[in-house]
Amino acid sequence: MLLIVGTVRLPPENLSEARPAMETMVASSRAEDGCEEYCYAEDVLDPGLIHIKEMWRDQQALDRHFATEHIAAWRAAWPGLGIGDRNLRIYEVGEPRKT
Repeated sequence: MLLIVGTVRLPPENLSEARPAMETMVASSRAEDGCEEYCYAEDVLDPGLIHIKEMWRDQQALDRHFATEHIAAWRAAWPGLGIGDRNLRIYEVGEPRKT
């Protein structure tokens, strides 16, 4: 299993314009084979900071995700939305356990 966590930043005044693109990206990604979890969350203390969490079954699923039209459209929207300061990391993880 692969876990991707991190953040992207955009100007807070662009959030309302970015929401439809983020909703499309999340819904399309969640529908992909191999996507176990996919979410974006706005930081409650830092406007414009979006936390990202993704879980993928394996590298092949993630590779297919990177080749989709919806990720290409999402990335193409970044300059117009002012999205920058991207900081994402991929971790290989084992089976989850409850705490």
